[in-house]
This record gives sequence, structure tokens and C-alpha cells, in this order.
Amino acid sequence: MVFYSVSYLRPESKTPALPSHNTRHIKQTGIITGPPDSAYKGGKFKIDITFPIEYPFKSPNIRFATRIYHPNVTDDGALCVGVLKAEAWKPSTKIDQVLRALVQLLQEPNADDALVATIAEVSRSLLLGERKAHTNALATFFCSQQYTKDRLAFNKTAQEWVKKYA
Repeated sequence: MVFYSVSYLRPESKTPALPSHNTRHIKQTGIITGPPDSAYKGGKFKIDITFPIEYPFKSPNIRFATRIYHPNVTDDGALCVGVLKAEAWKPSTKIDQVLRALVQLLQEPNADDALVATIAEVSRSLLLGERKAHTNALATFFCSQQYTKDRLAFNKTAQEWVKKYA
């Protein structure tokens, strides 16, 4: 069963086009379908993939363009997935493997990984007085806590977001 696809779309025409190129990076758009055995079933999540000029020696930057209630995805779409981390990235990693890792992340969020990053973000944003960063970090922290301690409430909220945004 296919849970994702990568497409090249012109936003204004919705017709196939080539990826956008410039001297710094290549951009692509993808769609990930929420796995049927997850809180994200029925959702279609747009992702933006930016390949740096150093690719494949540097990992692509992937962001969720569709809002998603997930402990490993921030409010602005940034995500935390092991295969994309600098220390884990290998030039031999294929984009297909990355997309499979994203589907796996939808099936099994990693609240522990999000929790560690979020504690650091909350502390930093409090020290620097960054209101938006602080709010975003607290939302991610709450999401990861809810996933860990009250899975039914987490699944309900995730499904509400799927219906509203995906």
C-alpha cells in the first residue's frame, strides 16, 4: 500500500512542472497519506522538500506544509526524524527511505525525542523572551506529554486536526 507520493506542482495551475532550481537548492512538493492504522488516517499532508546544493552529502530539509498535531512536528512544520539528522544522514540514503521514515513517524510518534528538544527550546525561549518560540515549544511539549500519558485524548485531537486541516 502506498502512503506517499512526490509531485511537482505549480501552485497557480496545479499542473505538473519541473522542480524549482536555483543556485542554492531544489524544491519539491510531496503528499503523505495518513496511515490507516494511525491517528492520521484519512489525512493528506503536503510536505515541502528542499534539497541543498550539497545533496546527497547533506540531508534534505523537509517541512509539513499542512498543519498536523504531532509531537515531532512543530507548529511551523519543522520535524524531528532520525534519518534526517546530520549525524545519521548518509549520502546513500534515498528519498524513498526518508518518506518511509515519515510514514513510520505518523504511525509511531517518538515523544521522547520531541520532549528532549522541547525542554531545551522552552528554556531558551524563556531566557531570550521569545514569545512565539516559547508558545510553539510549549505546544509541542504538551502534545508529546499528551501522547505519552493520554493516548485517547491525543488520538482525538490528532483526528480533529486531520479533519480540519488535512
